[in-house]
Amino acid sequence: MSSQRKITVSNNGPYLVSGSVPLAVQIIGVNSAGESILWVDGDTLPTSAEYALCRCGASNTKPFCDGTHAKIGFDGTESASRKPVIEQAELLDGPTMQLADAEGLCAFARFCDPNGRVWNQVEHTDDPKVRAQFIRQTGDCPAGRLIAVDKGTGQPIEPALSQSIGIVEDPALECSGPLWARGGIQLIGVDGQAYETRNRMTLCRCGRSENKPFCDGAHAADPKFNDGLK
Repeated sequence: MSSQRKITVSNNGPYLVSGSVPLAVQIIGVNSAGESILWVDGDTLPTSAEYALCRCGASNTKPFCDGTHAKIGFDGTESASRKPVIEQAELLDGPTMQLADAEGLCAFARFCDPNGRVWNQVEHTDDPKVRAQFIRQTGDCPAGRLIAVDKGTGQPIEPALSQSIGIVEDPALECSGPLWARGGIQLIGVDGQAYETRNRMTLCRCGRSENKPFCDGAHAADPKFNDGLK
C-alpha cells in the first residue's frame, strides 16, 4: 500500500491524497524560553483511502477541502523549483558533519534555534554532544530545509519517519502551520510531473506561500492562519 501513497496538487484546488495515508495533528512543543524542542503527537483524524486537503486556507472544514477555493478564485499556481533539494542548498562545512541549507523551503518551525543554532553547531560537531544535538535539530526540521550530512560517508542523516501527513499546529505563535508530508510520499504537480521524493516536506495550506506547493512560513504573518484544531 505504501508504494501507492501520493499527494497530487489539483489545479487551483486541494491536495488530493490517495493510498490511505494516515493523518494526524503534530504540535510544535516549546521549552520555558519559547524555543521549539520537540514534536508532540495530537489527535489522529479519521480518513478514507482518498481524501482532499484544503490548500487555499479558507475551507470551513479544515484541514479538509469544502470547495471554497472555487468561490474565492484561489490562485494555486506552483512556483517552486523542481531541482533536487541538495542542488538548492548552501553547504556549510564542519569537522565531522556538513549542513545542507535550502533556505527557500523554510517553514518557520524554529527547531534550528536552540543550543546556539545549527549553523554554529556544525562547526563543533567533533564534540559528541554537539553532534547529537545537531543531528536531532536538523532532523526535526519538518520542511527538510536543513539536512545533516556525515562527512565520513557523504550520506545525509535522516530521521526514520513512516509515511503519513502531519497537520502542524504552532501554539507558541498562536497559528496553524503547514501540512507535513513524511516518509517519502510522492508529490505530483498539476502538470502530472513528480517533485523529488523526500523524507520531509511541508506543503502550504494557508494559501499565501510564494513557493507553492511548499510552505514558505507565510502562515506565521498577520493575520494569523488558524484552522481551529488546537
